[in-house]
Amino acid sequence: MATNLETEIKLRVESIPDLLRRLRQIGARDHGRTYEENILYDTPGGDFRRRGRLVRLRIETPKSGRRRAKLTSKAPPMGDRAKRRRGKSAPRHKEKLEREVEVRDPVRVACLLGAIGLRPSFRYEKYRTSFRLGDLHLDLDKTPVGTFLELEGRPAAIDHAARRLGYSPGDYIRGTYWDLYAGDCRRSGRKPKNMLFSRKNRANQHSSLDNLCNCS
Repeated sequence: MATNLETEIKLRVESIPDLLRRLRQIGARDHGRTYEENILYDTPGGDFRRRGRLVRLRIETPKSGRRRAKLTSKAPPMGDRAKRRRGKSAPRHKEKLEREVEVRDPVRVACLLGAIGLRPSFRYEKYRTSFRLGDLHLDLDKTPVGTFLELEGRPAAIDHAARRLGYSPGDYIRGTYWDLYAGDCRRSGRKPKNMLFSRKNRANQHSSLDNLCNCS
C-alpha cells in the first residue's frame, strides 16, 4: 500500500438545497451516493485515539453497483508532534498519512484485527454523496449528528472552493467524526457510544456492523 498525505477539512452544512445549488454553480460534478458503515479499531487502552492514529474497516454500499470494503490506517505526519512542542500553531487543514486497501472478505479482516489484540472502539454510519471539482474531492455526508461537507485535496484548492461556497477559514472543522459525535453527546448530556442511525432511518439498508463486531 502506498502512503499518501491526506489534507482535508469539514464544513457544517445548514441547508442541503442551498449547498447543492452552490456546488452546481462552481461546476462540481456529482459522482453518486453511498451508504457507509464504519468501525474504528483500537487497543483495549485506546492508544490509537490518544496518539491521533486510526485503523478503520469500512463497508460501502453504493446506490447502484456492488458493495465493497476498505481497510484504512491513518497517522499524524512525520514531525507533527515536534512542531507543536516548538510552539507552532496547528495547520489550518487536517493532515494525516493514509494507507488504504480494498478487501474482499471484511469479516475475515475483522477477525484478524481481533486476533492481534485490536477491538471495535467506535461504530458510525453516514450517507455520502461524492462530488469532484478538478482534483478536489468534495463529499457531502449526512450523519446522525448533522450534515457536513468534506473537502480533500491541495490546501489552496480547498480554500478556493470553500470561499466560493460561502465559507471562511473560521468555519473549518479539523476534527474527526468521533470528535463531532462526542461533542454532540456532551452538549446533550448523553454518554458516547456509537454514531448510528435509528432503525427507521436505515430500514432499507442491510447492516453488516454486527457481523463484523462478532469476531472480537
